[in-house]
Amino acid sequence: MPASPYVTAMRAHVGNDLLLLPGAAAVVRDDEGRVLLMRRGDDGRWGLPAGMIEPGEQPSDAALREVLEETGIIAEIERVGGVGMHETVYPNGDHCQYLTVWFQCRAVGGEARPDGDESLEVGWFALDALPPLGERTLLRITTTEDPLAPAWFPPPSV
Repeated sequence: MPASPYVTAMRAHVGNDLLLLPGAAAVVRDDEGRVLLMRRGDDGRWGLPAGMIEPGEQPSDAALREVLEETGIIAEIERVGGVGMHETVYPNGDHCQYLTVWFQCRAVGGEARPDGDESLEVGWFALDALPPLGERTLLRITTTEDPLAPAWFPPPSV
C-alpha cells in the first residue's frame, strides 16, 4: 500500500522510529444490517475501510473519503463509534502508533468494488457470518452495534 506523501517525508527524517499518526475508520452498514468489509492489499486480511487523516482534513471527511476510495460505497456518518490507539511495526521496520477515530455509518449509494490496491475484495457480511477478523476490527464493529451507545474509549490509566 503506498504511503501518504506526508508519511514518506517524515520517514526521510526519522527513519523507522516511532511516528504518531492520525487515522479514521468507518463501520458501514447497509439496510439489512450487514457490515462492509474489505480484504486489504497490504496483508490480505479482512478489515474495515480506514486510513490516514491528511493535514487540514477532518476525521469525518477522512473516514468517508476512505470508504469511497477503497470500496466504491458512498456513506453517511451517524455517530462517533470510538477512539483509541494501537501500535504497528511493518515488515520494513517502520514503527507507527495510530490514534484512530471510528464512525458508525450507513451506506447511501455506490456499488461495492475493490480498488485493486488498498482493497482486493469488498463484501457485505452479516454479523453471524463474518470472516476471521482482528481484535481491533471486532471492537469497532461491536462498539457501533447499538445506535444509542456512547462513543467507546479505553479507560484512563490514572
